[in-house]
Amino acid sequence: MAQFVLAGKANCPFYAKAELLADSLQRCLPDFRVHKVPVLPEDWEKWLEEICRRNGWIHQDSPLVWRELVDQGGKGMLLGGLRDFLQHCQDYYGITSDVQSDVTLSVASENLEAQMKLIAEEQHRISLVQPFHIWISSALSPTAHILIPHLVSSEVFPSIPTVSLHLLDLNGTQEDLQALMMETQNLALPLLHQAEFETKISEEHEKYGHLIDSRADKKVKVIVSCDSFANLKCSLLVGGAQSIDRHQFVAIATQLENAARAIIAERLKVKTSDVTDVIVWGNVSGECYVDLQRAKVFNYDGAVRGPAFFHQPVLKVEQDRKWLETDFQNMVRGRQAVVASKQRRETAMAAANGILSILKAWIGSCDPHVIFSLGVLCTGQHSLPHGIVFSVPVNFREGKWFPVCDVTLGDAVKNRLSLLHAEYRLFVSLHYTRGGGG
Repeated sequence: MAQFVLAGKANCPFYAKAELLADSLQRCLPDFRVHKVPVLPEDWEKWLEEICRRNGWIHQDSPLVWRELVDQGGKGMLLGGLRDFLQHCQDYYGITSDVQSDVTLSVASENLEAQMKLIAEEQHRISLVQPFHIWISSALSPTAHILIPHLVSSEVFPSIPTVSLHLLDLNGTQEDLQALMMETQNLALPLLHQAEFETKISEEHEKYGHLIDSRADKKVKVIVSCDSFANLKCSLLVGGAQSIDRHQFVAIATQLENAARAIIAERLKVKTSDVTDVIVWGNVSGECYVDLQRAKVFNYDGAVRGPAFFHQPVLKVEQDRKWLETDFQNMVRGRQAVVASKQRRETAMAAANGILSILKAWIGSCDPHVIFSLGVLCTGQHSLPHGIVFSVPVNFREGKWFPVCDVTLGDAVKNRLSLLHAEYRLFVSLHYTRGGGG
């Protein structure tokens, strides 16, 4: 069985003439099938160029007719324009068209009106959909490739009916972003409403903050995850988005937390997941201090054992304070670089896992007693000065994060925080002095 595809400008009388002949053949011949593709006049040239490029055809006018072998599949066979279609019908079926020009003009007008009505109805239907918008900057990075299937799933957003994904990468080409968009669409994820890409937005973080301020919902949640300047970038975003609650901007320290957990777990011969509630103070992608005062270890094979829920303080089990204050701190800060150098690429899985962990906690699918470390704009808690983005311990409850206030700040920790704050202030001032304000 053969199927003819008839495409043309919706207001084209030649397309209307071919359409009337095809309708007549379809009524007379049981095995004759036609599929019509009316295209708005302003979209025709771009549509025609794309279909010809994809199939290796050369054609310039409206209509465009090709033949598809339904039973055999494969690429369609170009027939040509109106004259070619009329000749084919005359040769194969002995039928031609004698429709008057006034009739074809009338049909062309009706086609255009019908097509515009269909588009208006579709636009109205789309306007009724209220998708959840997710923007990803540096969308061409390996981390983003891992994130996308998780973000457009009920795993992370169980109560979200549909998602619009916006892909941004100023270092990538339009072709790369279009390929990523198409790959995302090919995932056929039920929650995906649409995926689109953007290449012209300024990603200087203060200007990007202004963009978020003017275009995003006031309940937007912004997560900064990167290998360098995480605290500073988060601070610039907060400064640029003056009308949005500063609590909705965070820089994540999850990679540092998990690195610390892995090192402790290896030393205590337990699984990484058996170590919890590690605190990271300071500059997420710079000088920081890993604090184990609240850290717990489960399933430790020591003198005291208990059921699965039994845990012990890490500082009670690991008593080598010199190692914890020196080698351990250096190992945590250097672990990501070590892994990256061995893989010869960025630690994308760890970064994606950290983002997903914070997202799940932020939307409420997490034990409210679990401690996370986040770079947040300080408001005087823990004796830290107002107005700096600093990694501190937090809990998540009911879609919000709250600072953990009942941590013990002994003299040693206070001295550490004072040094970290001074180093961070120096780092920021040097960054601006060198003209790196964006």
